[in-house]
Parts: sequence; C-alpha cells; structure tokens
Amino acid sequence: MINKSIFREYDIRGIVPQELNEQSIKLLGFFFGLEVQKQTKRGATIAVGYDARTHSPELFGYLTSGLNKAGCKVLGMGMVATGVNYFATYQEFDGVQPDASIMITGSHNPSEYNGFKMTIDHKPFFADDIYVMGDDIIANANVSIPTNETYTSIDVKSLYIDWMVKEFSHLKAMKPKFIIDCGNGVADTVLTEILDKLEFNYNGLFCEPDGTFPNHHPDPSEEKNLVDLIKALKGDYEYGFAYDGDADRIAFLTKKNNVKGDIMAILFASTMDKPTVIGEVKCTQVMYDKINEDGGNAIMYKTGHSNLKVKIRETNADFAAEVSGHIFFNDRYFGFDDAVYATFRLLELIYNGMDIDEEIAKLPKTYSTEEIKVHTTEDEKFLLMDKIKELLKNPTDDFPTIKDIIDVDGVRVIFEDGWGLVRASNTTPVLVTRFESTDKHKAKLYEEKLNNLISEAQKSL
Repeated sequence: MINKSIFREYDIRGIVPQELNEQSIKLLGFFFGLEVQKQTKRGATIAVGYDARTHSPELFGYLTSGLNKAGCKVLGMGMVATGVNYFATYQEFDGVQPDASIMITGSHNPSEYNGFKMTIDHKPFFADDIYVMGDDIIANANVSIPTNETYTSIDVKSLYIDWMVKEFSHLKAMKPKFIIDCGNGVADTVLTEILDKLEFNYNGLFCEPDGTFPNHHPDPSEEKNLVDLIKALKGDYEYGFAYDGDADRIAFLTKKNNVKGDIMAILFASTMDKPTVIGEVKCTQVMYDKINEDGGNAIMYKTGHSNLKVKIRETNADFAAEVSGHIFFNDRYFGFDDAVYATFRLLELIYNGMDIDEEIAKLPKTYSTEEIKVHTTEDEKFLLMDKIKELLKNPTDDFPTIKDIIDVDGVRVIFEDGWGLVRASNTTPVLVTRFESTDKHKAKLYEEKLNNLISEAQKSL
C-alpha cells in the first residue's frame, strides 16, 4: 500500500523503505516521465542526481526503471548538491538540454528519510501537480514496472565548478580567513574544489559526504548544529558558513552574528539599484521596510522554495530569501536556491569592503523569536488554522490591538509594535509560529496571546 502522506506541497518525502521503496519509486518515475512528455510534447530527457544518504543510489535505480518504462532518456549525474542538479537543466549534453530534473534528497530530515525534488522546463513541479500525480500513482499501484536501470552518465560537476571559478575569478586569493561546515552532506562534492582553485584562506569541517551524518544533524537553521562552527569562530576565523544535507540552504556567521536569510537579503539589496526582492511571511519587518525605504520593492509571499521560485519568474525579481537560509538569485544567476553560489555572493560583499557586523548594527533593533513549532497532526493542522482565523475575527478584550492581518500564508497578525505569525507547515505535522516587536516585553506578550488563541483552537477540535 502506498502512503498518501509522502506527496507533499513542495516535494515527495518519506521513510525508506516503509514509504519509499521499489514499488512507490518505480511508479513515481513512470508517472513523472509521462507528465514531462505531456507538458513538453516530446520524448523527455530527465537529469537525475542524488544526495549522500546511504539508500540514495538504490532509489536512483528504482526511479530510473520507472523513467525508462515511460520512454524517457535518463541522464545520471551521481552524487551532487541540489544547486548542481538544477544547474544541469541549463546546460547541454551532446547537444541536448534536459527537459526536467529530479533530485533525490531527504534535505535536512533524519537519515532514514529520503525524497524527490522535481522540475519541468525550469519550473518547480509542486502542489497540485504532485497531489494529482500521487492520486494517479495510488490508483495504479498494481502496474508492473520491470527493472531497467539504463542511463547515460553526465559530468555536471566539472561544468559547475568551471562556471563558478570564472564567475568569481575577481575574488581570487582574498585574504579573510573563514571556515565551512558541510555537515557531511553534499556541499563538498564541489565546494572545496572551487575554493582551492580561487586560492581562498579557509578550513573545512565535516566535508566528507556521509549519509549517516555522524557529527551533527544537517540542519544549519538550528543553532545546536552550529556548535563546532561557533567554537572555531572564537579563534582566528572571521566568518563561518554551514550547509544543510543537500546544500540548498546556508547559514552565515560572523564573530558577532548568526546572519539569517532575511538579514542577508538586506545586505545583498543594499548593493543593488532599486531591486525587487521576494521575502516570505517569516521575514523580519525590518527587511521589508529597509528595502522599500532605499527605493527597492520588497514583496511578501508564501514560505517554501517552490513558491518563491514561481514568484521570482512572475515578477522577474532580483532575488528571494527565506529566513531559514534559502537564497534564490535571479541577478547574475538562474533564480533557484543554491547555498554554494550564495557563499560566493557573501564573500563578494566582504571582498568589496562591506563590514557585515557594522551594517547589521545600523539596523533598527527588534526582538524576535526563532521559529517555534506547535505539534499537531497532518489531519488537524489546516483545521486548526481555519479555527484560528475564525477566533481572530472576535478576539478577547485583553488581546493586543490588531492593525492588520496578512493571510498570504497562514496569518501574520500586525500589531501596533510588531507582529505574530501562525502558519501550517507544508512538510511536517506542526504549526510554525514566530513573533517580533521593537519592544522585548511586547514580543513576549504577542507570543503569549497568540499561543492562548492556538490552545483555544486546539480545544475546539
């Protein structure tokens, strides 16, 4: 039996082998291959790569069998970072540019998980596309797909490394000393070779890909996974960079600051002429205000890498950012999230003389929480959001004054001196909350009152 819950908003994800196994993955390859042919109206060439998880090569074989059954040509790139996987669709191999891509990755999930991120014609394959395909797969679970792991091997990594070295050749031999933490993910399938060719002064932690993640969990958005990097920054290193399991998210640290994605966005925007920047609902209000005050156009949109890629194409924005460290450059790049590329854009800021800590110190002081997760179930999380929206229409007398409610993704409640966010995660059975204010006590007040509202909603279900 195929578990419907593996078909998520942004990708397909589940536990191996209970949910992702020979049956489900062969069917995924077959039905995705048919969909690519339907959308492109031709025989499809699909580029496939995978992360460092121990079961990824096995899943690649199952997927390839399904794609071959659908009549597609499979281009196998081996173990790569997600950014390299996307990069492949902009290249030609024997005169043919891939029509679609699949990255086999569990991203920052525990080692027993794996998953699939897909694109067709450079656009993310997500949301209703995934749900409809999932229904087709479940309805045709008995379709027999023979094992046929035939594929054409391609070398994308060399093309990517050469492109990056050329693009950032002006940074060669820059002096600041920094350290990278690859978290035993796939960042170093390309990263240190680029750094070495550019003669940078750096050192590396946990660079060897190892899908058991023996040193720490590959999620740099949680500070507990940055302990080794923070310790190193107490020494001679000026900057630190860390990556998630598939290297599409980055953490950037100085000796004084853990620079989140929304603050990175302010730094990048300050070097551009009236940029259009897409942010998500968790981004600090300071980001939106600062970019707009400086003549740019900051747009608030839904959380999620697929959503932001679509919005970039719609608006032709210069870049997009998530708090968690997904940075999507459309300026001088291709509009997808790539933490390796983002590393060099950050190094470029430093090379050009930006004092990162000084620029951050100039920003208005706010008090904000990290993402706080309220655990629930897949079945209840969206019901809870409906109930919370209903309760906000008639809050209790002691509830802080509401100036506005932005409902582009969950609810971002705008108060007199800050805001509070409640949204249902599209990847896990939780509600995600975040709170911010120019007043420390009011930030705690907003958190307390919205949490009370969540508790009331939970009791009503």
